[in-house]
Amino acid sequence: MTLDKRPKYRRILLKLSGEALVGKGEHGIDSRVIQEIAQELSTLNKANIEIGLVIGGGNIFRGVGLATAGIDRVTADHMGMLATVMNALALQNSLDQLNIASRVMSAIRINQVCEDYIRRRAVRHLEKGRIVIFAAGTGNPFFTTDTAASLRAIEIEAELLVKATKVNGIYSSDPFTNPTARFFPQLTYDQVIEHKLGVMDATAIIMCRDHTLPIRVFDFHKTGDLLRITQGENIGTLVTSE
Repeated sequence: MTLDKRPKYRRILLKLSGEALVGKGEHGIDSRVIQEIAQELSTLNKANIEIGLVIGGGNIFRGVGLATAGIDRVTADHMGMLATVMNALALQNSLDQLNIASRVMSAIRINQVCEDYIRRRAVRHLEKGRIVIFAAGTGNPFFTTDTAASLRAIEIEAELLVKATKVNGIYSSDPFTNPTARFFPQLTYDQVIEHKLGVMDATAIIMCRDHTLPIRVFDFHKTGDLLRITQGENIGTLVTSE
């Protein structure tokens, strides 16, 4: 993994699911996993790549799941937003241990533990080389953290939205349960929506399409691939308008 190769992208938005923090457990945060994520982000930061990050909260609470269990959907989604704040603070702590400057910015007011999200301030943090972790989704119920990732990426004028998954791109179906699932190296936004490929929700895909923001889907567990993506290597699946 080389740092001297010129980056193709100077500012990216990385979307991580809350489940990515679980490791081999069933819920919660695996400290080893979050340290590995922080190390990957540190490598990009040292390559002068500006990084925005959106983390889900599914390892702690999922709003939809709580609603199914009988909790009011709006209340359940607010609980899910708070779970993303917890994950964001945990990642910030791991970055602090690597001496990497970062800021957690929340879409809901919780400024005793993190900053309120203000677009201009977020962009300024990025310009100063700080990793910005966007928490609490969009701040509204009924919207996923995928949609929050698309929204924040567009607002900060990211050049690429990178979606981390458990597999190395987009397939026609789940490759874990269907060994004959077809891998797609490149797709259009409309193909993802039309074939209901499910890598992100439709609202998120449409927002990226309407703002011509490319999406790269890859396996985050492969060390160094995120840096290679920022250097322009063809890893995972690329979703664009063409």
